[in-house]
Amino acid sequence: MGGFGVIKLRVLDLFSGIGGFSRGLEQAGGFETVAFCEIEPFPRRVLAEHWPEVPCYEDVTKLTSDILRRDGISVDVITGGFPCQDISVAGRQSGISDGTRSGLWSEIVRLIGELSPRYVIVENVANLLSGPSDKRGGWFGRILGDLAECGYDAEWENIPAAAVGAPHRRERVWLVAYPAGFGRPEVALYDFAKDVRTKNEWWSSINAGPLVGNGDWANWEKQSGICLIGDGFPAGAHACRAAGNAVVPQIPELIGRAIMEAEGMT
Repeated sequence: MGGFGVIKLRVLDLFSGIGGFSRGLEQAGGFETVAFCEIEPFPRRVLAEHWPEVPCYEDVTKLTSDILRRDGISVDVITGGFPCQDISVAGRQSGISDGTRSGLWSEIVRLIGELSPRYVIVENVANLLSGPSDKRGGWFGRILGDLAECGYDAEWENIPAAAVGAPHRRERVWLVAYPAGFGRPEVALYDFAKDVRTKNEWWSSINAGPLVGNGDWANWEKQSGICLIGDGFPAGAHACRAAGNAVVPQIPELIGRAIMEAEGMT
């Protein structure tokens, strides 16, 4: 496998939430989560329930390569859906500068520099591609610039949850980065995303009519498909918030399979 001599790629899951990234990558078959980092108590309890043997660090700003090395943890992949509050169209639009919650992106950059992972997988709201309003694309330009300074190339794609069969649109940008100039094969994320969209015919499903809620088509995109009466989702603000912030696991699985193909693991 790519000369690395390991059976599975070892994942450091930052901003872990309830483990959507790890669930999807592990489902792909070529990944093993070796550490989480999550500050919120409820998601930490969920992670402990489903990954009882995997350590969960609390504060990303205090996590370092020295701490991981001390704990015997080696990393091949860093994942992170960093906070979106300051870049979402529903948020403050303060950007990813220091002092904002979305500015925690810089902690991913720091850990990339310290750990030199084989891959970095990042998720965030689609508005990351286009904002801010006074300098279109400036935020994403910062993302790509930071990665380039770390010596990484990147490819990205807007993959909505509807592309993998979810009953809501939930557009998100997904980015895969890897060290430049080492003969690394392209992940071909676009081809995988295009393929899964074709198989699920998600464009036609978006225009087919209401799929969730009370049949109000105008509100379809705004509904999450969870916390609705009769869907069996556990009640409670913590559970709903955690699920609402979670990534759809099927998309990390898709990305994981693209990486495995690039690595010759399939």
